[in-house]
Amino acid sequence: MGKSLKPVIIISAINFTLGGPLSILQDCLSYLQQCYLQEYKVVALVHDKSLLADIDGIEFIELPKSTRSYFYRLYYEYIYFNKISQQLKPYLWLSLHDMTPNVKADVRAVYCHNPSPFYKLNLKHALLDPTFALFNLFYKYIYKINIKQNDFVIVQQDWLRTAFKRLYGVNSVVVAYPDIEGGQSIEVANDAREIYSFFFPTLPRFFKNIEVIVDAVRILNQQHNDFEVVMTIDKTENKYARYIAEYSDDVANLKFIGRVSREEVFSLYGQSDCLIFPSKLETWGLPITEFKPTQKPMLVADLPYAHETVGDYQHVEFFDPDNALAHQRCIIHA
Repeated sequence: MGKSLKPVIIISAINFTLGGPLSILQDCLSYLQQCYLQEYKVVALVHDKSLLADIDGIEFIELPKSTRSYFYRLYYEYIYFNKISQQLKPYLWLSLHDMTPNVKADVRAVYCHNPSPFYKLNLKHALLDPTFALFNLFYKYIYKINIKQNDFVIVQQDWLRTAFKRLYGVNSVVVAYPDIEGGQSIEVANDAREIYSFFFPTLPRFFKNIEVIVDAVRILNQQHNDFEVVMTIDKTENKYARYIAEYSDDVANLKFIGRVSREEVFSLYGQSDCLIFPSKLETWGLPITEFKPTQKPMLVADLPYAHETVGDYQHVEFFDPDNALAHQRCIIHA
């Protein structure tokens, strides 16, 4: 590594290995590849460059130990990255994963997308997911380290901008809404069916609030039986999933189909009659946006993130995410 003749942009994303975060990294590097390689040298600090094999023209520095433990993560962020910045003297250092490293750069920015500090945790949920409980307790302090050294703090929604300004006293907070244009098309089923189908694409995480669906269906089953609620979890895959399996054991009309591909999710959007989204914690709530082209109804938690994501979509009913009876009434009127 040495001083480049071009100004250097460094993208740090050493903990991005799968799912949405990896997609964010891929989109970021693809954009830089298309628009900035003639003017800048782009260096990406990653866990495994083979995950980004289709992106040319960018220099990758692999740090495979970064996901082994938080000891390595902290070492890289607060010690090793400083050495890299001293050597490469970057114009821009963009950290894509929440932490603000000890680095020198003309412009510094951090992308904050973990909402865990803003969740009101109870003991039951802490026992179901101790890792999230630790994030909930300590992430607010991780965010705070060096945050005022950034020229820009980037978040996904306006409610997060307000929260960061209030908690950390930072003013240069930029809202960067997810760009999902060019997403997959949805083939909407128009055939009439006897069974009304609700769909909740989700992972088994306690803040996804699956219990309120179970409770609402338990109430609704006393009056109706001509519907189903489809959810994309396997009832054995983690502690919360096993809890949901036991909690819903006596409830009919729930269908747990396990994890499915992104293509299958979009197929299910088209086949379903209504989206349910009861999650209590999201930085965006992507299924809400993905479902909009169907022009079908949604039942969505009455929370700030959801209102911002729903926008001016007309076919939506908001419900109290802690009130199964209100949710049951929404289901009846969907």
